[in-house]
Amino acid sequence: QVQLIESGGGLVQAGDSLRLSCAASGHGFSSYAMGWFRQPQGKEREFVAAISRIGSTYYSDSVKGRFTISRDNPKNTVYLQMNSLNPEDSAVYYCAAYRSGWDSAKLTADAYDYWGQGTQVTVSS
Repeated sequence: QVQLIESGGGLVQAGDSLRLSCAASGHGFSSYAMGWFRQPQGKEREFVAAISRIGSTYYSDSVKGRFTISRDNPKNTVYLQMNSLNPEDSAVYYCAAYRSGWDSAKLTADAYDYWGQGTQVTVSS
């Protein structure tokens, strides 16, 4: 069982940066693939970025080149560095995890077994 707690969201202006953190409790963090998803108000949840248990990274086209996902296994934490934010990035951002035996990470929400409560990111123009 893994519990995930996101932090770092807030209100920023277009062009600013934010770093989201997701702290995991429980054992075996290094065995989990981790992902970030977001849900804009009134829209479906969408994939943002994922990282395999040993660091292979994946991004949606909309954030590639602007966002960076990383993990610190000894700290049981995954990060999402978000640069050059624009109003279309406004959403509730969720951290998610699933146990993985492979050096890969899934890009669809239904692959993830554990979810955080979400953190709001609002980007003003």
